[in-house]
Amino acid sequence: MSTAPYRRVIVKLSGEALAGTEQHGIDLDTVDRFAADLIAAQALGVTLGVVVGGGNLLRGATAASHGADRTIADVMGMLATVMNALALESAIERLGGRARTVSAIAMPQVCETYERRAARRHLDDGRIVLFAAGTGNPFFTTDTTAVLRAAEMGAEAVLKATNVDGVYSADPKRDPTAVRYDRLGLDEAIEKRLGVMDLTAFSLARDHRIPIIVFSIREPGAVESVLRGAGRATIVGG
Repeated sequence: MSTAPYRRVIVKLSGEALAGTEQHGIDLDTVDRFAADLIAAQALGVTLGVVVGGGNLLRGATAASHGADRTIADVMGMLATVMNALALESAIERLGGRARTVSAIAMPQVCETYERRAARRHLDDGRIVLFAAGTGNPFFTTDTTAVLRAAEMGAEAVLKATNVDGVYSADPKRDPTAVRYDRLGLDEAIEKRLGVMDLTAFSLARDHRIPIIVFSIREPGAVESVLRGAGRATIVGG
């Protein structure tokens, strides 16, 4: 019996989080900490999918701003997410969990190609599924990917891991008067352009009635804590 309010969730993890205290790259100790957290969260009886970004290695929009073709830059960013997913898969398996990376861009020598029914079977079989390469298309963020995969996998919520403990009316690091929300509607988040997710992701979540739970990944055991209802977070929608 699950001790969590959701039976299936998609965790959206930024690539920057995998860099730990560094500016770039993959910090393996940080990856191990996230892997242990995901395994503990799964032990609550929740099936888990993870969409990971690639900003710690390369962000398509940044490369495009330096003159790279935007389509090519976005593909490079999607490939960066595959590297991050494989790092997490390896850590989960080494710590005793079961994981499978599936990529929206076919690279069969490296990992499985994403196919909806196969991915759902992996979740049903108890694997943590790592969704890599975004949607497989340029111009879409991994936030949108997370909500899309949640809809396709029948997930009941998206857990958006960030550097802050919820959604604020402004950047709390820059504006000390920023107000923190415990809960707000998806329409309100769209209207106020709060920026924690892009508008496409928010709109897709609204259409499919998928709540987004925003929390800080910086605390040890953050995913498990949020799923137990003990973590500090903002619930958007639901």
